[in-house]
Amino acid sequence: MLINKDLAVTTNGILLVPYCQQHVPTYHDWMKDEGIQQATASEPLSLEKEYEMQRSWRTDVDKLTFITCLPPVGERAEVTAEENAAAAKMIGDINLFLSADDNEGGRERDSNPLIGEIELMITTKENQGRGYGRASLVAFLQYIYTHEKGILGEYDQERRGSPGYAPSSLAHLRVKIAESNVRSIRLFESVGFRKVSAEANYFGEVELRLVEPLSATLISLRKKYGDAGYREIRYGWGVI
Repeated sequence: MLINKDLAVTTNGILLVPYCQQHVPTYHDWMKDEGIQQATASEPLSLEKEYEMQRSWRTDVDKLTFITCLPPVGERAEVTAEENAAAAKMIGDINLFLSADDNEGGRERDSNPLIGEIELMITTKENQGRGYGRASLVAFLQYIYTHEKGILGEYDQERRGSPGYAPSSLAHLRVKIAESNVRSIRLFESVGFRKVSAEANYFGEVELRLVEPLSATLISLRKKYGDAGYREIRYGWGVI
């Protein structure tokens, strides 16, 4: 998606920036790790293919991606790729994938319900267990809530005017996690996601969904963890 191409999200605990070409070599190195491949159900790609994937994630209307970075020092009006999102500051990514809600298929309706599937990765062991995963997830949920209309509008831009067109709506947010990844399951549960079933699926994954509406979830999170200092600022990226 292009909606976030000039925008970074900063909180007291994290910085989220758009995934740009400058990030690809570091991302490519991350994905050589067998543990990350297993956790993300991914296959290693050539560097050329990784650049192609980055361009796809930037322009496809069903993918919203941020690179997770260490938070900047002090309050800023802008962050840049060179200073704040260089390789040494990158620690992971967080993504939203939109798809049609199969359970709503075949019915007459006045909206097109979508599932928003979240994927989150903190790459290195020294950065895991330090609160960066929760900080990036809470910031990402706030971003989705704030920009839901724009996200759905970009998703719909190629569908408008087609026969049977109905504007999209976000039915629910979900995540699929390997049953063995107890830490990630607990992370998502800590912000309000709950298991759909106690049993894992064929691929050994459990599905969790956000139970409450996003607005109510964010209010609960502020009460539970305090004000995270969420701000949206300009991102100077160079090449997207």
